[in-house]
Amino acid sequence: MGTSGKTLHWAVDKWLAPTAAMPARVVGLGREATRRRRCVRVEAVRPGGLLSILFFRHDDGSWNVFPPMDPRPAMSVARMAR
Repeated sequence: MGTSGKTLHWAVDKWLAPTAAMPARVVGLGREATRRRRCVRVEAVRPGGLLSILFFRHDDGSWNVFPPMDPRPAMSVARMAR
C-alpha cells in the first residue's frame, strides 16, 4: 500500500458508511489487462434505495472513486555516455 493510507476498507467506510443493519458488499471485481488496473464495485442498501460505487486502485496502492490518470507523453533530455 502507498503512503496515502487509502485502503479499500477506508474508502468504503468513507463513502458508504456501512453498519451492521446496512452492510456494504463487494458485488463485482474488474481488471483492465492492458493497463493492469483494478476496480471493485461495492453496493449498500440505503433508505432511498440501492447505492453502488466503483472504487479504482491507483499506482501508489490507494483506492479512490475516480480512475487513475493515463500516463502523459513527456520529453526529457538525457546525457549520453561515451
